[in-house]
Amino acid sequence: MHETKRVILDWFAATVPGSETPLIQALKDAVCEDLHDRKAQGATILGDGRRGSSRTAALVNGSASHVVEFDDIFRDAIYHPGSPVVAAALAVGETRNATGLDLIRAVINGYEVSTRIGAAVQPAHYKHWHTTGTVGCFGAAAAAATLLELSPEAFAHALSTSGTFAAGLREAFQSDAMSKPLHAGRAAEAGVTAALLAARGFTGASTILEGKSGFGAAMADGDIDWDRALEGIGETFNIESVTLKNHGCCGHTFAAIDGALALIKEHDFTWKDIEHVEVETYRTAVQVVGRSDVATPFDARFSVFFTVATALVYGSVRLNAFSAERLSDPAIRSVMNRISLAVNDELDRSYPQKRGALVRITYRGGQIVEHLQKYRHGDPEEPLTDTELSDKFYELVSPVTGRPDAEALWSKVMELEQGNVSDLMAVVRRAH
Repeated sequence: MHETKRVILDWFAATVPGSETPLIQALKDAVCEDLHDRKAQGATILGDGRRGSSRTAALVNGSASHVVEFDDIFRDAIYHPGSPVVAAALAVGETRNATGLDLIRAVINGYEVSTRIGAAVQPAHYKHWHTTGTVGCFGAAAAAATLLELSPEAFAHALSTSGTFAAGLREAFQSDAMSKPLHAGRAAEAGVTAALLAARGFTGASTILEGKSGFGAAMADGDIDWDRALEGIGETFNIESVTLKNHGCCGHTFAAIDGALALIKEHDFTWKDIEHVEVETYRTAVQVVGRSDVATPFDARFSVFFTVATALVYGSVRLNAFSAERLSDPAIRSVMNRISLAVNDELDRSYPQKRGALVRITYRGGQIVEHLQKYRHGDPEEPLTDTELSDKFYELVSPVTGRPDAEALWSKVMELEQGNVSDLMAVVRRAH
């Protein structure tokens, strides 16, 4: 139960600042016909407290959770489960006046179903597809179906229908486009829609996963070990093995950031002393975050050059790392020019179960130090402590809500089993 509360708190940490961004304001404007006064019935829209249908709230809040790149990761599935699952669960839970325990069960089920499907289709699936937009549909459907108390047969139909909604192309984050966060929101909306349909007798294709024209064949080249999805089911729960982000950027940069920070902490030098930084990591990281031409905050979040340089100059990579001032910071730009990036074959063979990086720094007259970061700080092998999660939560939430309301939200989640979703979301509305 504690781990589930942690991922819900982490979801709010990512979503509250995300809800204030121009991207999400544009989305709210686009769906304004579906939004109502905060005193109306419906599910809460983060950022302004208005209400909408469970589907609309899932869309907007799910998208908001994926904007500032602080949402959680399930490593083996290359997937951000919290964004679609928690968004869907809160939206349906609020409209159903679900208890806190109902919400916890729904979130666990959503994580369990989707992470298992996601792990089974990797790594082939990630070649073209953004797992959060595709597999996220199954997670959102499972969470919503749990809260709707669907029968096993109807639950299966909800999953089947959600599978045919699955979408989200990786091309969306190969450039400074705004559509990547919509993958999470659309997955949340799709899952809620599928569950609501199943509750009304709507049927789906039972072979949507393994059929000859199903999810696996279409989106993973048929290269799937479906037995893997069932290993340890009921004995191990994947919600206990998620990565909570310690940096506000793409997770493929994390090991390199952590390695650079370890070296500057362990040795007597500053960024001014650095002559060269060599980063070696797995191939997917090089492909996704290997951009050296950084002009926008989006570019910066997906650049190992910018994020490692920022870490070396400022000691962290948080929201302020992507301000206009930081993007043009001469010190960061200077260090970026001293960084090289290459594929490490050994680290590549360990992907996606391990997301490591080897960082080698030459400084002050040719002295060379290196650090092998086998896991990212925040991974299950090196998890964020509750104190670190609390620091992250208040750093991200308090500037939007004020400290007292942030503390009220933290407390409400930590006491979730004693309350209900409506009361939780009432705290959220008061904070905006």
